[in-house]
Amino acid sequence: MKKYVFIACSLALVACSAKKTAKEATGNNQPAQPQGQVAFWLTKADRSALLERQNVTLNFGTAQNTNPTIDVDETQQFQTIDGFGYTLTGGSAGLINALGDAEKEALLKELFSTEKNAIGVSYLRISIGASDLSADTFTYNELPAGETDVNQDKFSIEKEMADLVPVLKKITAINPDIKILGSPWTAPTWMKTNGSFKGGSLKPEYYKSYATYLVKYVQEMKAQGITIDAITVQNEPLHPGNVPSMYMEAKDQAIFVKTALGPAFKAAGMQTKIIVYDHNADRPDYPLTVLDDADAKPYVDGSAFHLYAGDISALSKVHDAHPDKNIYFTEQWVGGPGKFDEDLKWHVSTLVIGATRNWSRNVLEWNLAADPNYGPHTVGGCVTCLGAITVSPQVTRNVAYYIIGHASKFVRPGSVRVASNITDNLQNVAFKTPDGKKVLIVVNGNNAVQQFNIRSNGKVVSVGLNAGAVGTFVW
Repeated sequence: MKKYVFIACSLALVACSAKKTAKEATGNNQPAQPQGQVAFWLTKADRSALLERQNVTLNFGTAQNTNPTIDVDETQQFQTIDGFGYTLTGGSAGLINALGDAEKEALLKELFSTEKNAIGVSYLRISIGASDLSADTFTYNELPAGETDVNQDKFSIEKEMADLVPVLKKITAINPDIKILGSPWTAPTWMKTNGSFKGGSLKPEYYKSYATYLVKYVQEMKAQGITIDAITVQNEPLHPGNVPSMYMEAKDQAIFVKTALGPAFKAAGMQTKIIVYDHNADRPDYPLTVLDDADAKPYVDGSAFHLYAGDISALSKVHDAHPDKNIYFTEQWVGGPGKFDEDLKWHVSTLVIGATRNWSRNVLEWNLAADPNYGPHTVGGCVTCLGAITVSPQVTRNVAYYIIGHASKFVRPGSVRVASNITDNLQNVAFKTPDGKKVLIVVNGNNAVQQFNIRSNGKVVSVGLNAGAVGTFVW
């Protein structure tokens, strides 16, 4: 995957040479907008437009031309959308929480509110314990060598009270309906075959204890006013080389779900969803193994995917085998320094468009925030993960900010994907929002400006996109 360069300017909205301020980048400070039927928001590959509403009048009509046509058919409906967003890593939370009160409030409103100059992030993933983009490794029940705590009496989320919980409380105050997904990178080390944060597997004798650990996590977060909508059983269960990490084969995940986690959630009366897999699209056999287990399947809401290997079409393979279970896209990193143009085109085409066209209810880019050195991270964790924003301590907005913003700002939770055809290398996806609007996201994958039509309810509007540009059209 291609990498990219830093862009944009400070949270203080100070003018920068040849760059856009945050308000300009999200359509504020624009001239009076035309009153046409279609609103057009644009990001160009050369960054001369960054999620900017275009000052053009676009109306549907009956004019004929020979341009390729994208037909949007709202009578053909597919999955409901839960939201678009990022992972709020421990490192991200620490960087954001260290900002001054005014800067922090402005940034969180820009990210999570539905105000005019905001991008309306509606879904977050967080780590249960440390991820590799935490400052250090930890779980909620680490013990001295040789000790155990099967009943989880010493369980505590105290380490999250410094940064993650305070930031989440501010976010949920701005957007009370935001969905939050929790993912563990590892169980407490005393439960593992190697006693280490890196690799190893969960010992079967601790399956029920670990289920209790996850139940307590959801309950303790709820006590802080934070609702965990869903958890995945294990982040990247086939990647034991990360720090932290834990290896878990599909057959073992099925056993854990049906004998421990599912019954524990049920006994606790929890509504939190259980999502399996949470790894690359090259192994659809993994979630299928869990879902094919008749005793595990009733406890499972769906399957989650990353795309560091495989093809995005694998999501449809799993959906088609178990259409009663949901599909989620939960992680893709952007590596620094990279190339803005290539990353914009690939991520929007393959994930925002590709994942949703293959039944995903959400699309999440990886870390929300990092410092200029791609930190903080654990020793052995990712050393080139570029955040959607860089905090240094001023804030700059990077390509993932715009990748997600082109969807999150317009495709609100409860929207439904509707049919649209792909033509002439114009990758696209269409939605109908809860208030009845249609949203079409298009990437021009060609090497030149492409004129094309959008046809809806028998009427046509003609538009154009620069090479590599992303357009969101709303009517």
